Amino acid sequence: MAEKVLMKGNEAMAEAAIQAGCLHFFGYPITPQTEVAAYMSKRMPKIGGTFLQAESEIAAINMVLGAASAGVRAMTSSSSPGISLKSEGVSYMAGSDLPCLIINVERGGPGLGGIQPSQSDYWQATRALGHGDFQLIVLAPSTCQEMADYVFKAFDLADTYRIPAMILADGMLGQMMEPVIIKKPENSNLPPKTWATVGHEGKRPHNIVNSLYLTPSELEDTNVERFKRYDIVKAKEAMAESLYTEDADLIVTAFGATSRIVKSAVKSARAKGLKVGVIRPQTLWPFPVNVYKEAAKTAKAFLSVEMNMGQMVDDVKLAIESAKPVYFFGRTGGVIPKPAEVLEQIEKIMGGVK
Repeated sequence: MAEKVLMKGNEAMAEAAIQAGCLHFFGYPITPQTEVAAYMSKRMPKIGGTFLQAESEIAAINMVLGAASAGVRAMTSSSSPGISLKSEGVSYMAGSDLPCLIINVERGGPGLGGIQPSQSDYWQATRALGHGDFQLIVLAPSTCQEMADYVFKAFDLADTYRIPAMILADGMLGQMMEPVIIKKPENSNLPPKTWATVGHEGKRPHNIVNSLYLTPSELEDTNVERFKRYDIVKAKEAMAESLYTEDADLIVTAFGATSRIVKSAVKSARAKGLKVGVIRPQTLWPFPVNVYKEAAKTAKAFLSVEMNMGQMVDDVKLAIESAKPVYFFGRTGGVIPKPAEVLEQIEKIMGGVK
């Protein structure tokens, strides 16, 4: 599929996964991501793949673990409460150094919350998606095209570093329709999966996929090695988009769908003569620390705009080492901020910036 096609964001991610070589999907329906599973249920049987609606989210993530152990590209998708149920299995996969793709099309919370768009799973994705010392690679698309593109990238990063990867989207992106081109990358130089449990025919030692270490020193050594790998990811894979930051007194930062609203507000602010810029983190882990550090050399303040109660604010403060004030504006519960509201906050802050 190389031509431009009008697709929902959820469908774009599903088709991109197939084109990326994923033939094994395990999931469970939940709004607003159900179209991902519905699309897979139609496409997978036609291409010789596996679609299985598991009896629960917990079962689905453990099926992904089993498939990934065999070295194949496998994925699951869900929305916020469903991702919480998958958290134990995600920790097992991280502890087993298994790659996979997890899609979270966020909805409001906590609890059952609501089915409207939200970004309130930021902490969960970047800090605590399961027990123990581990991280996920987390990509945050802002368009349907990026939702497709990031699927390819997520699978490649997961395979390269043997780390589960997540695409953190939201109900607005999942449900909106935009023209999308889904095209396979021409070259993909990925390491062979010599660790996969695919049989050995007596030609090599057994491969064992395991996250249980009963000797404390062995578990410690394993965790330390894993975090050395995480340091490589942080050094090489952090991504961000910057606009108008060269002369900006105020940097407005937002991720995902909210960044679209922010860009509109910032353009209006610049039309009024206000020196405002934008930083959009495209990877939430690793967080693009250096981009913020560079901007903090000249900017006088930062404003984080989010569809939550301010979950990215601390990461911005840490990135700039609290060298400049960091303000926050957000809507939560499924309420989407308006460009006019963001512009009002920009004007308010700029009035006090000296």
